[in-house]
Amino acid sequence: MVRLLQIEFIKLWNNRSSRILIFTYFLLITSIALVSMIKFDFGDIHFQLAGQGIFNFPYIWHFNTYFVAWFKLFLAIVIVSMMANEYSNKTIKQNLIDGLSKKEFVLSKFLTVIAFALISTIFIFVVSLILGLLYSDFNEVSIIFSDLEFILAFFLKLTAFFSFCLFLGVLVKRSAFALGFLFIWQIVEIIATVVLEQKVFGTKNGMADLVTGFFPLRSMYNLIDEPITRLNVIKSAAKQLGADLGSNYHVHWYEMLIVIGWTIIFIYLSYALLKKRDL
Repeated sequence: MVRLLQIEFIKLWNNRSSRILIFTYFLLITSIALVSMIKFDFGDIHFQLAGQGIFNFPYIWHFNTYFVAWFKLFLAIVIVSMMANEYSNKTIKQNLIDGLSKKEFVLSKFLTVIAFALISTIFIFVVSLILGLLYSDFNEVSIIFSDLEFILAFFLKLTAFFSFCLFLGVLVKRSAFALGFLFIWQIVEIIATVVLEQKVFGTKNGMADLVTGFFPLRSMYNLIDEPITRLNVIKSAAKQLGADLGSNYHVHWYEMLIVIGWTIIFIYLSYALLKKRDL
């Protein structure tokens, strides 16, 4: 497995565009530290974002994993391009000629997906821990290491999304078309959700949410709910307006199982498609 992973990283390192995208991705993760320096001045009102509790433990695990997950598109481009380059440069055929089986080839790509997701998870954990230790009002060990299920959810979310991108790369063979397909699939899920909510089930009985929760991209998104309404300042404002924002922000085991299921499906389909295809 180490040999397979080493082969993939050598390919990525020798690709200038991939190097730039990977460095940009991790630079953006680090840039969330700059949020702590943002200050707003509205007349006599002065406040700093870091002082609003966004870096408090354990809230920081929720806040950072939700927003950093939006940067995953940078690595998605790398993964899709990684597969596209295999076809365009004919390295996939050369790898098979050199003795690499199709199963090992897909495994090497999946190991790269796991590596990207794991390194990203460790990175966001370290960055969040440092920011929390600097700015959090709560530094008890029991509080610091609570709600770490958001870190696990972040890892599963990236793994599933990158696996989807890998499958699209195998399916379409061209990075631009694969990314276009990803965008179209997102639109299809949105349209299907609107139809189910407004024309089929309605929004009151929860059936639409139950069904759409099994959609690939929607299931990944559902792993980590938006954290903004969890802030005390937002809750206080909503309470004064008589609005109920809800309080269920937990990561649910059944949502994790759905995402794991899609990951397995995407990797299997990638292998099945590659096995059937004449290279």
